[in-house]
Amino acid sequence: MLDQTPVQIAWVTRDLDATETALTSLLGARRWVRMPGVHFGPDTCTYRGGPADFVADISLSYAGDTQLELIAPVSGDSIYREFLDRCGPGLHHVCVALAADEFDAAVAQADIVMAGTMAGGMRFAYASAADAGVPFIEFAYIPPEIRAFFDHIKQEQK
Repeated sequence: MLDQTPVQIAWVTRDLDATETALTSLLGARRWVRMPGVHFGPDTCTYRGGPADFVADISLSYAGDTQLELIAPVSGDSIYREFLDRCGPGLHHVCVALAADEFDAAVAQADIVMAGTMAGGMRFAYASAADAGVPFIEFAYIPPEIRAFFDHIKQEQK
């Protein structure tokens, strides 16, 4: 496995407002950017080996250089809904950002339970990591346009 520093910590929640408030207080996040109704469709996403079709509300912020992501499942089956139904709200995954070739190599070596490509070309894959004390590790390839969007969110924290 690659030696990689996590770039994101993510929680799954039923209540974005409450989780934003708690993490603002605990971690010093200042501004949250909401992306309601993000659709992960069967043409671009898989869930447990089959086509995925689900919607989630997502909120992003930063604590220092670490991105904070909140995910509230809205509809459909996903590892987010699965986690929320089984465990309740909580820490869901940490994410490492990889170059395109590193992403492909990491995915080839892992037990991937959900994967896809988002608008703008960001690729993601979740490896089951329950034995490591966190439910999932997310591998992400973040193209320059998406990285610029994330940098903008980070600059809003200052």
